[in-house]
Amino acid sequence: SRPLRENLKTARLGLMNAPAPLTPQQIGFFHEEGYLIVPDVFDPADLEPLRRELHGEIDRKARQLHAEGKLTNLHAELDFDHRLAALHRDSKENGEAIMRHLEGLRGGGFHAPEMFDVIASPKLLAKVASLLGTGEIVASSVYRVRPKLPNIGRGVVPWHQDSGYFASHCDKSLIITCWVPLVDATVENGCMQILPRTHQGRVATHHTGGNAGFLVIRDSDLPDDPRKAITAACPRGGVVFMTNRTPHCSTPNYSDHIRWSVDLRYQSAEVPNNVGLWPESLDAEGVANPEFYEKGNIACYPPEADFLVHSKLHPEQVTDYAEYVKRRETYDRTQAKFSAFRRWPALEPA
Repeated sequence: SRPLRENLKTARLGLMNAPAPLTPQQIGFFHEEGYLIVPDVFDPADLEPLRRELHGEIDRKARQLHAEGKLTNLHAELDFDHRLAALHRDSKENGEAIMRHLEGLRGGGFHAPEMFDVIASPKLLAKVASLLGTGEIVASSVYRVRPKLPNIGRGVVPWHQDSGYFASHCDKSLIITCWVPLVDATVENGCMQILPRTHQGRVATHHTGGNAGFLVIRDSDLPDDPRKAITAACPRGGVVFMTNRTPHCSTPNYSDHIRWSVDLRYQSAEVPNNVGLWPESLDAEGVANPEFYEKGNIACYPPEADFLVHSKLHPEQVTDYAEYVKRRETYDRTQAKFSAFRRWPALEPA
């Protein structure tokens, strides 16, 4: 609702009582281990508007496919945690179409106000600020909505570091991934596995050709034995925080319900970004024309739009929802402009 979003922005501007930051012990654990699981960042009720809106979007897309004669059973009686799985069982083609619509890949897909409210949540940003050590926070406009369906292979993500997807000049920068489950994430429904204390070295060699097109680190290239991985179970309302160099993977969902989650990304404003830049001022490698910006400050992932989500120094420059949507959609239309800026070898056939 508009009043909710106005209150959120007021809080982001520091005009309301700030939510609690992380403790020194939690901050120390994150920097030493490369991850941190905080079980109570949100009240579970805080995530209900997003869950409802995602379910509404599933319904709208299903009804569109029904009107086109591609879908017969809407499964309208099923709830958010089960409906998409039933649609996918009836027709893989329809299920995949709905997932592509939702997942937010390449800047498209679902970008309702309820999604922005989570990205800009003062509760979450207070924790992110603790880990970054600054109140000047840049977020990526592109998140990943992850509906991991039961017994569907595409939801299994191989070992990787998020830096494998970023430009190499950001390898030593801290870019925080916030993994937010919309259901309780358990071993049964496919929570993540994380390799702790392996985030201080170089970015491992990745290969293209992993499951569902993901990058993959072969076990022999991992910085430690994968048997030392920890299981990142996390309740709804919690968040798993990881560095960009923390190796992690995602396991199969053997439950009877969907394991819903979203991935969000934050960094200090001092880390290279494209805040304030538009695609027309960038070349194919993401380099800005000097007349627009300081040459050499290439964003860590040029195809996606960064935006200022929190600032103590320049609160008037914090991006609102309308500007966020404009940046997101503009970069989405120009994806083809940006060439590959990090190339990894192909995975050899088994």
